[in-house]
Amino acid sequence: MRQAVIVAHGQPSDPAPAAADLAALAQAVEGHLSGWRIGSATLAEPEAIARETGGDGVIYPLFMAGGWFTRVALPGRLAAAGAVGWQVLEPFGCDPGLHDLAAAIVAEGLVARQMDPGRSRLLLAAHGSFKSPVPSDIARHVAGRIAARTGLARAEAGFIDQSPQLAHATGFGPDSLCLPFFAAAGGHVTEDIPKALAQAGFQGHLLPALGLDARVPALIARAIAAGQPVCAAECRYRAG
Repeated sequence: MRQAVIVAHGQPSDPAPAAADLAALAQAVEGHLSGWRIGSATLAEPEAIARETGGDGVIYPLFMAGGWFTRVALPGRLAAAGAVGWQVLEPFGCDPGLHDLAAAIVAEGLVARQMDPGRSRLLLAAHGSFKSPVPSDIARHVAGRIAARTGLARAEAGFIDQSPQLAHATGFGPDSLCLPFFAAAGGHVTEDIPKALAQAGFQGHLLPALGLDARVPALIARAIAAGQPVCAAECRYRAG
């Protein structure tokens, strides 16, 4: 039996709900893989990684960018837990299959609302970082990929933790969509993004977070089976 553990940030102030959601995702992923045990652990649970990493296997980071957490923090946590036989894979947000899924979700959203792509706009809502360009690089790359695939009049990324901030996004009228570039429905998705959009005067349609799409467990299962190790570079993606 091969092993993989899906690791996410979690919520330090209230770890249990996020841990339960992650465990449900792991179970759904396991349903797409024969001969695998899929566990889950959040960084907010101090003992979770040690509990889940007996023997050897692979770590699937449910992170939206391939920066410090996947290349430094996770290996450090594994070493501290004595999990020497575990390999960290490329994170969720760096999967080209996820980028294609994002474009498909936007295309489906346009059709469902009878919106003309050539007159419509997309705001990709991402976390960003004031410390590193990696999270914004990947978000801008995905926004560009969506625009290329759908023929949107305009597609750009806005951020919670860096400029350009979502709260300052302008020019998004009724023929607009906002797709949260997040793996789960935490406080950023349920509270921060709607609040920022309201402040910005966003008049369009807010879609569910990308990671909540029903096709995600199969996508993660394919990535685990492929076993691509985390790349050495900070980020393979740039805008455009």
